Amino acid sequence: MKKNVVISLMGVQRYDETPPDVIELVTQGQLHEEEDGALVLTYEESELTGLEGTRTTLRIEGERVVMLREGELNTQMIFEEGQRHLSLYETPYGTMSIGVRTWSLFIEMDSSGVELEMDYAVEVEYSTAGRNTFRIQVREVSSRKGSEEDVEFDSEGQGAGGKADPAGL
Repeated sequence: MKKNVVISLMGVQRYDETPPDVIELVTQGQLHEEEDGALVLTYEESELTGLEGTRTTLRIEGERVVMLREGELNTQMIFEEGQRHLSLYETPYGTMSIGVRTWSLFIEMDSSGVELEMDYAVEVEYSTAGRNTFRIQVREVSSRKGSEEDVEFDSEGQGAGGKADPAGL
């Protein structure tokens, strides 16, 4: 059964000799468990993230996370602690090969929701393009009025947040 959830995302992108770029976003999505035990989280990107027209799906498979983006941007990124995975990153401007080296991966799931933190580097043509930390908290939408979990959303399903750089998240 799919559950409606509130997703809080925070990303920090670090590039050589520039200050970190911090992105925060609250949005709506759906969470369900598949027959094999994997948890699947899906949400629509927006203009705010720079990925409008793209659906992001995070599949949590034990000690590994697979991120699939489909739409204006298409990619599959695999996050597995201590591992490097290659994938194609398709944009309207062309396709490139990227590597994702995951330094650490933290996953916690309980009755209150899901917490996920990934520290990883993105490599383009075998050169590090940046180091990223991605934190996500997922909570089921509360039906109680006035609860601390209630969040107001705009017409695109987006809550408060900042601008995003699509390459890091």
